[in-house]
Amino acid sequence: MQASRKALAFVLVTIFIDALGIGIVFPLMPDLMARVGAGDTAAGALWAGALMAAYAAMQLLFSPVVGGLSDAHGRRPVLLLALLALALDYALMALAQSFWLLLVGRLVAGAAGASYITASAYVADITPPERRAARFGLIGATYGIGFVMGPALGGMLGAWNITAPFWAAAGLSALNFAFGLMVLPESLPPDRRRPFARADLNPFAVILRAFRLPGLALPLLMLFVFEFTNMVYPTLWAFWTRETFGWSAALIGLSLSAYGVGVALTQGALLPGLVRRTGEYRTLIFSVGAAIVALTGLGLATQSWMVFALMPLACLADMAPPTASAMMANIVDEDRQGVLQGVIAALGSVAAIVAPLLLTPLFHLFAAEGAALRAPGAPFLASAALLLLAFPGFLALGRRRGARAPLP
Repeated sequence: MQASRKALAFVLVTIFIDALGIGIVFPLMPDLMARVGAGDTAAGALWAGALMAAYAAMQLLFSPVVGGLSDAHGRRPVLLLALLALALDYALMALAQSFWLLLVGRLVAGAAGASYITASAYVADITPPERRAARFGLIGATYGIGFVMGPALGGMLGAWNITAPFWAAAGLSALNFAFGLMVLPESLPPDRRRPFARADLNPFAVILRAFRLPGLALPLLMLFVFEFTNMVYPTLWAFWTRETFGWSAALIGLSLSAYGVGVALTQGALLPGLVRRTGEYRTLIFSVGAAIVALTGLGLATQSWMVFALMPLACLADMAPPTASAMMANIVDEDRQGVLQGVIAALGSVAAIVAPLLLTPLFHLFAAEGAALRAPGAPFLASAALLLLAFPGFLALGRRRGARAPLP
């Protein structure tokens, strides 16, 4: 029992460090791009978008690979190797003096960050079925705490020295690697393993099959549109607030952490009651409407206080993805819920690849020195316009509830 508790503690710390590492980079991006000679804020956003897209692409491509490897060779070696890779990556980012070295680091971090799947599988291995829901809730809470603390830590340490957050993350990863070597037993015995299959290399096959099924194509498409527009926040928040309001890395980090706390409170406290009172469909429509208002307001904001005034609306908008996911879960056979969640996660990764590549050039066009029309908030306005165009599709979801569809 003691060994099981230590193993669970190791897995939770691993997930925490994974989330911390994602968030720690966001407030530092403008300074990091300047450090490697990427140019002014507008030009730096372009290169940062490429880094974010590379990270998301590696997570998408390596998620099935990492999961398959852990099924074939055990959870322990995959988890430990991922932590070691993350420690080396953070050290590389601290030392990097060129964009291309940063790119290598983000590629490594994206591949190693896919260990979230292995960590979840490890918890499932060591937890009785009747306690798995609670343990998975603990995983989600741990990830959320790490994601909230990451920007704040990155902003505060980065204000002292831009490399300090990366050395801190590298040290935490290295310490957890040493901890895992001592306390982490293998959770998957050889007789329960399966050979690594060719299907483990393809993250797109199930997505394409899911879109062809009746009842799922429209909600999946609408969810993708929302995830795409919502990526404007992590992609451009640091660059937009630096360019528009002159915010420091510390203030950027604290604002992102405040946003994360707001999302956690909204989804944990407000969402369940709202769904009970109004239903999933009305909650979804309300959330999308809040997103359109928040994005439009932020795109037009000229003072810092406006950002904080609109932040609650942006947090309310984040109720849309879990609500849409629940609506889809209600039209899919019970024995394929895991596959559906995998498809939803993969679509989120695709949005995280595509959005930075499209939104950052738009920011550069309207924020660069000498721009014909100077409007750094243009990506927020474009995201609001896209959601507004898609709004009839969200409204149509109210007519598509009820029928169950099997997933492949």
